[in-house]
Amino acid sequence: MPTGALRGFRDYLPPEAGARSEILRRMRAAARRAGYVELETPSVESFELYQVKSGEGIAAQTWLFRDKGDRAVALVSETTPSLARVFVERGKSEPLPVKWFTVSKIWRYEEPQAGRTREFTQFNLDILGVPGVAAEADLLTTAALVLDEVGAEGLYAFRISDRAVAEGIGRLFGANDMGRFFRAVDGYRKNPPAQFEGELAAAGLSAERAAELGDLFASAGEGVAPGELDAFFADLGRRGLDPAAQEGLGRLQSLFGLLGKAGLGDRIVFDPTIVRGIAYYTSTVFEAYSRSGDGRSVFGGGRYDHLIELFEGPSTPAAGLAIGDQTLELLLRSGGRWPDGEPPLDTYVVVVNASLASEALALVQELRRSGVSADCDLLARSMSRQLKEAARRRCRRALILGLKEAKPGAVVERDLASGAQRELPRAEAGRRA
Repeated sequence: MPTGALRGFRDYLPPEAGARSEILRRMRAAARRAGYVELETPSVESFELYQVKSGEGIAAQTWLFRDKGDRAVALVSETTPSLARVFVERGKSEPLPVKWFTVSKIWRYEEPQAGRTREFTQFNLDILGVPGVAAEADLLTTAALVLDEVGAEGLYAFRISDRAVAEGIGRLFGANDMGRFFRAVDGYRKNPPAQFEGELAAAGLSAERAAELGDLFASAGEGVAPGELDAFFADLGRRGLDPAAQEGLGRLQSLFGLLGKAGLGDRIVFDPTIVRGIAYYTSTVFEAYSRSGDGRSVFGGGRYDHLIELFEGPSTPAAGLAIGDQTLELLLRSGGRWPDGEPPLDTYVVVVNASLASEALALVQELRRSGVSADCDLLARSMSRQLKEAARRRCRRALILGLKEAKPGAVVERDLASGAQRELPRAEAGRRA
């Protein structure tokens, strides 16, 4: 009989499963604080749903099969098509703007590597019904809140650009195949210079123009900070960007202004190499990336104003982002911020001898009902072993029943960090700590 998880899949045992649960709890709480409400969609959808959005090529990474009714169905490979389907079904009754978040299992048949498995959890934020960059500002400030709440503050920054600006740069430098040009630009930070220049040539750029574009990207460094933005945009304008690209620069200036006012000026840069590979993005695009090491992308997103129409819904401006659990875990571990596991118990009830086990169980139930996390020994172990178990589970305190020196009707509370003890009336011991 085979043992072990399938390739590209992972088991999460205690305490790691508890750590992941705690991360998702914090993410949900942060999203709700920002006014997002949770949407839950199925794990299996009609394969046609993905063909509408992504075309035939999506089959390569989709876990596709036929059900007992001979229908082509797929394990969910991304949440946005499901969100679009739900919005189209409810569009007439849903007041705008819609601010939804989802936490979904995702399956993609791709080569496993660091930060990428075939099954993972994805946290999405989406706004529908807001045509201006206020939507992107809300998404990025909420994303910053989410990342800070899980312990990533100081470990990340946002690279931001606009597809219209990227297209304008492509036209300016002579690209005649915009799809290939975008693929070349998307690989600028990942591929060696010779490969980058070769892909630009395939997109129609001359060797001279490809070298000039490489110099432009190099001048942006790791990204143009807000204080240098006006000068860099002025230089782009002098190069002869067309009106559509100039409009994109205007959107970016407005977005950077909003994000600066919101206190994110120290974690945003303009990066002309950010184009995002997904074709449905229509203007603003962005990524969060690690500030240390290899600058790995943590998540991406952008504006997708025409997606709802693909699903035969009304014209609806929309923007969103998706955070994968694997890349987030890598970021937190690299910064020493990964949680210890399950949140510790507050109280462990200890008995001097096994005859008091029923009293311990009764006290544990009182504590739990009052909102205090609590447990007790179920193996009739000695008092010293029970205290060791309480320490192992990182409990704040032990409540000891049956000590001879305690007054009748009292329990002894021991602080497990300091070792200090005090007596408590039995009635007070069951109250919220």
